[in-house]
Amino acid sequence: MIQWIRRTAAVGAAVLLSIYGAAAYYAWQLPDSYYIPTDGTLQVDTMLHVSAAPSDHAAVQAAADSASNTETASLQLFGIVPIKDVEMQEIDRPMLVPCGQAFGIKLRMEGAMVVGMDSVETTSGDRCPAQEAGLQTGDLIQEVDGQAVDSNESLQNAIADSKGDTVTVTYVRGEETRTCSLDPAFAVDDSRYEAGVWVRDSSAGIGTITFYAPETGSFGGLGHPICDTDTGDILPLGSGDAVAAAISQVIRGTSGSPGMLQGSFKDEAPIGELLCNNRCGVFGTLYKNPSEEEAIPMAFKQEIQTGEAQILCTAFGDTPKAYDVVLEEIDYSGTDSTKNMTIRVTDPELLERTGGIVQGMSGSPIIQNGMLIGAVTHVFVDDPTCGYAIFCENMVRYGLCGS
Repeated sequence: MIQWIRRTAAVGAAVLLSIYGAAAYYAWQLPDSYYIPTDGTLQVDTMLHVSAAPSDHAAVQAAADSASNTETASLQLFGIVPIKDVEMQEIDRPMLVPCGQAFGIKLRMEGAMVVGMDSVETTSGDRCPAQEAGLQTGDLIQEVDGQAVDSNESLQNAIADSKGDTVTVTYVRGEETRTCSLDPAFAVDDSRYEAGVWVRDSSAGIGTITFYAPETGSFGGLGHPICDTDTGDILPLGSGDAVAAAISQVIRGTSGSPGMLQGSFKDEAPIGELLCNNRCGVFGTLYKNPSEEEAIPMAFKQEIQTGEAQILCTAFGDTPKAYDVVLEEIDYSGTDSTKNMTIRVTDPELLERTGGIVQGMSGSPIIQNGMLIGAVTHVFVDDPTCGYAIFCENMVRYGLCGS
């Protein structure tokens, strides 16, 4: 009898330990905030039953209700074991047109970004005025002595016109606007005053349109930011155009060597305007709907499931096509808002043509159960059949909602 009691107690302790271990795992793995449809409830797709109940923290709830339509709920394992409190915000579920068309990107910065330094050869030796003034790579130069800088040429002209006098440079570093004094150097080879700085004022490339919002004309693409190739920093958008593009060639991806879609702009006339370049993609407005697809609901992240899905992408020409993929993992940890899901390409036709995911496919929309769940963002260098994807919810939150 005593042995039976001991065994029962041991089994019970093991079960309790497992339950609370699972609760701790879900507390770490599940997100702290959720969008839910208007007049809807929070349903969390997990292996073990997790339910949402009103939070007991009445004061917190009242403050949240007074500020917005945000509510606080308590996630519970089996409806009993508390996991953690989460925030729920009711929104009207977006209806978006999944696209998949290749498009050209012309991005112009609001200034000139420093991408490198170089010594200027003078009669008294080499020096780098930009470095002496404290400028760093990644700084965005906007003015020289009050004169606006909007290109590499305007910066060089402003320095050359200084005649060697000290100039005041206004620049942005991170979120802060700063000034510094720069003493130009007279370059022996070029016979003009120079700052000893390499800058970039624009960028161009090809990506994929993820979705179009028919009610507003807004669109989102890429699913990740356009970054400077030298500094790795997100390029600050001054203005930009979206133009039509066509894919003419594919460099297949292989292990250790990412592939690439190669194409060209079809027309210099823009099809839309770029308004934002942030960590979740590029966003703007299009002058007309680029797709013949019907608008479908956006999936909230808690509605996405591992398993079969499809992507829309343009692997040749200018017409997108649906290809089969498998969603293998979902990451709610939030450590990288562009790498929320892991997908594997399974479609034989796409594998034959591209080898899997290649550069230029970023932004290809992913559809599951009739809903737009996200977009392709990155390829695994060692396995081009696999890559990362972003929640569509994140693109809407940080793009269309302007957060």
